[in-house]
Formats: sequence, C-alpha cells, structure tokens
Amino acid sequence: MDYAGLAEAAAAKIGQYRQDPSGWRGCRSTGTRGEVVVSWRPSAEFSGNVYRAEGTVAACPEDVWECIKPVAGGLRTKWDQNVKDFEVVEAVSDAVSVCRTTTPSAFMRIISPREFVDVVLMKQYEDGTMLSAATNVEHPQCPPQPNFVRGLNYPCGCFCIPLPGEPDKTQLLSFFQTDLGGYLPQTVVDSFFPASIAGFYSNLTKAVKALKA
Repeated sequence: MDYAGLAEAAAAKIGQYRQDPSGWRGCRSTGTRGEVVVSWRPSAEFSGNVYRAEGTVAACPEDVWECIKPVAGGLRTKWDQNVKDFEVVEAVSDAVSVCRTTTPSAFMRIISPREFVDVVLMKQYEDGTMLSAATNVEHPQCPPQPNFVRGLNYPCGCFCIPLPGEPDKTQLLSFFQTDLGGYLPQTVVDSFFPASIAGFYSNLTKAVKALKA
C-alpha cells in the first residue's frame, strides 16, 4: 500500500478545505467573542459531515505543536479526553507513519470504545505553519480488535498557523471527518462532534498552559 501517497493526498484534501470558504454552516461557538467557531458541511467522502474548527490558542506555534503532534509517547494521550491510547504501527518515513488510536466510551457511554488506524503526515510550510494530516488505512499488523468498534477517519488534520506580530498566539485550524461505525443514531453523532471539538480546544488550551508552567 502506498502509505506516503495516501498521506499526501489527505494533506492536499484538507488544504483544499482550508482554501474553500463555501458551504460551511456554523453549529457551535464558545466564549463571548467566539473564541472557537465550529462549522460543518456534508462530506464528499462518506455519508456524514466534515467539521471545521477555528480558534486562537494563547501560546507559540511550537508549544501548540508539542501538545498535538502525532508521535509515540506524545502528550496527546495525557490531555485529549478522546484519545485513550496512541501507537505508531509503522514508521514509513520521518514524516509519514501508520498509527492506531483508541478512544474511550463517550457521550454517557452511548458511544462505545473505538479504534482507528490511519496514515499520518507531519509537514512544515515556509511560513512556519505546521500540519498534521491523516486518513484511514488498513495495515496487516492492525486487524480489528475485540471490544472496539472500528471507526474510519477520512481526510482530517490540524494546521498550527503563526500569527504575524503575535509570537505568543497560534491560530489552530482543524478539520474532523469521522465515521464512528457501529449503529449510532445520527442525532447522537450530530450532537457529539461539535461538543467534542469544542472540548478539544478547551483541553488543549489547558495543556499548553501546563506545558509552559
């Protein structure tokens, strides 16, 4: 399987999402000034939605990246309530890896534990923006595990974008596009994601403060 090619294609796809402002409908914002704004539109990849979240984190891009970068032994499992375990199954290159993520039960246990197998690309652009992009793949070392429902991530990821003149702030632009699998009512899925994404930003902000403390 061409894991590197799939990872690059996922990065290109969310790059297109970043450039395309059309069709997004707001579904949640947090704070009195809308510190985090979540919007959605129907996915072209599967029968669900793709979510776009944008917010400013009070930390430099390097600190934000340290908290979210998808690496073995990284900080994500410590602060992200939706990540129980994260492992690198195969390091394809310095920038590309196949990873398995497990999530705990959620939404008052209506959503049972999930597992996701993705190829992940990490990339830095000339302007200092750092990107983590991912999409679902199959891997011979990752057959479906008992006690987990296999979910599928379609092209998704996070851009850590420096803000000119504000070195201690980072614009974090995220795209989430997940088929949770199983037999969940659509109303549960549509309620879960906006709340979960807002929680992601809130918990990340706390994690960055702890990192700097």
